[in-house]
Amino acid sequence: MSKVIAQLIAGEWTESRSRELIEVTDPATQEVLVLAPKATHEEIEAAIASAKETFLSWREVPVSERARLMLRYQHLLKEHHDELAEILAKETGKTFADAKGDVWRGIEVVEQAANIASLMMGETGENVARGIDTASWIQPLGVCVGITPFNFPAMIPLWMFPLAIAAGNTFILKPSEQDPMTPNRLAELFIEAGAPKGVLQVLHGGREQVDALLTHPDIRAISFVGSVPVGQHIYRTGTAHLKRVQAFAGAKNHMVIMPDANKDQVLSNLVGASCGAAGQRCMAISVAVFVGEAKNWIPELAGQMAELRPGSWNDPHAAYGPLISQQAKQRVQRLIIEGKAEGAECLLDGSHCTVPGYPDGNWLGPSLFRGVTTKMGLYREEIFGPVLVCMEVESLADAIKLINDNPYGNGTSIFTSSGGAARHFQHDIEVGQVGINVPVPVPLPFFSFTGWKGSFYGDLHAYGKQGVRFYTETKTVTSRWFDESPVSGPNMTIHLK
Repeated sequence: MSKVIAQLIAGEWTESRSRELIEVTDPATQEVLVLAPKATHEEIEAAIASAKETFLSWREVPVSERARLMLRYQHLLKEHHDELAEILAKETGKTFADAKGDVWRGIEVVEQAANIASLMMGETGENVARGIDTASWIQPLGVCVGITPFNFPAMIPLWMFPLAIAAGNTFILKPSEQDPMTPNRLAELFIEAGAPKGVLQVLHGGREQVDALLTHPDIRAISFVGSVPVGQHIYRTGTAHLKRVQAFAGAKNHMVIMPDANKDQVLSNLVGASCGAAGQRCMAISVAVFVGEAKNWIPELAGQMAELRPGSWNDPHAAYGPLISQQAKQRVQRLIIEGKAEGAECLLDGSHCTVPGYPDGNWLGPSLFRGVTTKMGLYREEIFGPVLVCMEVESLADAIKLINDNPYGNGTSIFTSSGGAARHFQHDIEVGQVGINVPVPVPLPFFSFTGWKGSFYGDLHAYGKQGVRFYTETKTVTSRWFDESPVSGPNMTIHLK
């Protein structure tokens, strides 16, 4: 029987008493790698109680010491970079190069968390009234929760718990049940870096465990990344129980191609941005908007996409790996079938892709459509697979309107050699993250990840300055000191002049 992975509760790795176990499978072979428990009610309560108690002492640890913990942690993450990437690749199916990128982007956020002292500084104002000064102090919230998705099992947990803990909070991580081995290893290294017992807890499970965290009175803040329906549920439930919530949900990212762009750069970037990680990225480009004569490049795009080949994580020639599950593969296949039925022209169909030596893998080849309209499921739904749809418009204004009418606003990009067109696009577009000749504009962690509209529910975004603000409260202190005031003690009275 496969090993049941442990949970981290009150500083100890413990085997769950739950009899409900989730199979974690290799998406290239369907081999069961481990079993993940569904945390029991008692285990959830114990983790929350430990985090709540630990917060009282952790918040008093000097900010410089918390920063040094993050410095030690990022050093360990770098030492174990390839080991983490191999674990991640095996349980997600990502290529080794892609898995290393996943880990590295998380390390960059930990490096930002090591800068926590400057990010926790408040503000001061002298003589706001006669003899009165005001200062603001940035203080931690308490027990925070992170609910993370399957597609970035290193980067997204590292978006959350290092910054929250560096700010003085304690944290409970509930990683995806589809690939929990990587988050567990991240937590082991965090303990090795010197994290005190109870600062970080790791619980496993599904919706029942998530709902228990969403509704518990001792939880102060919840961070989530995942699908639209789950994101909406997280946001509604968490805020209904008076918690601070940031919920990153779905996306439909457009890339606008102007006819004055560099064709070779456009095509190579578009192929990678649409099919990288098998399209299982919330910032993947899933809609290519060709303006004017740029539509003539679509046949060449089809030729380049047709050369892509999926494969196993350790195949150096593989462009990307399998989808995470059979259910995910079947969903994408359904959308491809529906797209054809609705009248879209299918230039490439990867529905029946096979990989030699891996007959049971969740493989999909690259798929490309043109003639897609906004009423088709291919456009309305987030596909989350290696599928790209092409749309054709006459002008930049038409492209902007198309994107602004879309309910999502996670990321978008434009390829052009015109500074005027780029300036017009970035100013008028209603999307949170914009790339100019950059296909996937994910900001580095000293900025924040800023999805808009239906891609994000909440007020403060992930990592960067907004991430610190999400995990903290601001206390404003107004003070006045008199020129002469008696200070009384048991045996003396001192007059200050």
